[in-house]
Amino acid sequence: MKFVTLAASAILAVFSTTALASDLPDLGGKSVVVVTENAYPPLQFIDPATGNAIGWEYDAMAEIAKRINIAVDYENISWDAMIPAVSEAQFDMGMTGITIREDRAEKVDFSAPYLRSEMMMIVRADEARFMDAKGFAADKDLLMAAQPGTTPFYVGVYEVLDGDEANPRIKLFETFGATVQALRTGDVDLVLSDSTAANGYVEASNGGLKIIGDPMGSEDFGFIFPKGSELVAPMNAAIASMREDGTLEALNTKWFLEYKIGQ
Repeated sequence: MKFVTLAASAILAVFSTTALASDLPDLGGKSVVVVTENAYPPLQFIDPATGNAIGWEYDAMAEIAKRINIAVDYENISWDAMIPAVSEAQFDMGMTGITIREDRAEKVDFSAPYLRSEMMMIVRADEARFMDAKGFAADKDLLMAAQPGTTPFYVGVYEVLDGDEANPRIKLFETFGATVQALRTGDVDLVLSDSTAANGYVEASNGGLKIIGDPMGSEDFGFIFPKGSELVAPMNAAIASMREDGTLEALNTKWFLEYKIGQ
């Protein structure tokens, strides 16, 4: 079973005509409720030093809000409930490092991609039994943690293991943070994650975790909206303008290179 991201050309076409517009849409202070999970550092997470929700996506949304004149309110929800809730218009949009996929696009509308990431393998720092996906698959005593319905779950099932979604070697958890905790305590032996979250958790592990093997494909992240949402076009215009003027790259530098979790 193969999951394919939406063609980049199709997504880019959405905002190609507005990307270079001198004036962005003005939504007149419209209230927008954004739902997130706060479990994917450095995209969005709870700062252990302050207890505040921070991250790349929060900074991006603050900038978007200024550019298209919206007032953003945040709500929190678990990953497995997010896409259904946004699909049913319980919230105006969702953000939590959501991979743009065709099957999801049948339920929600996506923004243009704002970030590209790669799937990585996270293990404990002292792991020496395997060094890649093939080595993990060959040892039937090894276990993997995942959230049901996520890209890491499907990659684990179809690219690492045997394609059986009920394979007992995959242990399911409600949050990504819980999968990492299970890895750290030795309840499982592998967690798959996009490189943004993987690097964030490894950085915060104080030497307890590491990344092994080569990246397993790439993925584009987008914000999600109820089907037919009028927010998509203004949001894409803002994302395009931030790409053009270097704001997205500045956010990458801040959160992936300069920021140290807990400091």
